[in-house]
Amino acid sequence: MLNITVNGKAASVDAEPDMPLLWALREDLQLTGTKFGCGMALCGACTVHLDGQPVRSCSTPLSAATGKKVVTIEAIGNSKAGKAVQAAWVKHDVPQCGYCQSGQIMSATALLTAKPKPSDKDIDEAMSGNICRCGTYNQIKAAIKDAAVALQGA
Repeated sequence: MLNITVNGKAASVDAEPDMPLLWALREDLQLTGTKFGCGMALCGACTVHLDGQPVRSCSTPLSAATGKKVVTIEAIGNSKAGKAVQAAWVKHDVPQCGYCQSGQIMSATALLTAKPKPSDKDIDEAMSGNICRCGTYNQIKAAIKDAAVALQGA
């Protein structure tokens, strides 16, 4: 039994320590907002925060989450940055198919938490590991910039 904290709540998962965090979230804890994309940490669809840092949950062992705080898309709106990013995503009509969007939002929120006034280069670097097969990269960048401005006024 492994004990982890997810979205501010203690949870126990009866699983092997090397099981990917993604499967514990989706299958054991029923938090299905985090998506399975490639299974190799290449697409970013499975991004969650581990102690505030964006990680690919498909390649992060469950044991790496013990003693740390996991935040998923289900709770990202509880933070100022997460709420601003979600609002900007809606304002800029970012999602098309939507599959990658939870990972995109998680990466964007981590960026704005670390760098409230990101440059274009900062945005490109932070988002480079997130693939959008619909190609909404221009809307994503515009939404991140808009969220940054909104956070400055908050």
